[in-house]
Amino acid sequence: MRPALKIALTAASVSGLLLTATPAMAAPAGNAPSCVTVWENIGTITKTGYARNDCGSTLNLKIVWAHGVDGSCSSVRPGQTLSSKVSRGPRTFDGANTC
Repeated sequence: MRPALKIALTAASVSGLLLTATPAMAAPAGNAPSCVTVWENIGTITKTGYARNDCGSTLNLKIVWAHGVDGSCSSVRPGQTLSSKVSRGPRTFDGANTC
């Protein structure tokens, strides 16, 4: 492989790694309305799922995790954000559900 091509591929790989270090925006999953924005932040030891209520009314929401217990059900006012933290491992962030 030519050195210039190898450097370009390495830079692209590093760039991709840097992008995954930022909070990942997830497609709205679960049964929460589309006006609820969900995302996940993956740390070294834990994962945190978030759901922000961008709707016009208060909603009862919970963060949904695969392979374990979901977050608790909470009333979330418009503009407020709900979060749930779990340890890393096989747990997968599945978005937010109404409850």
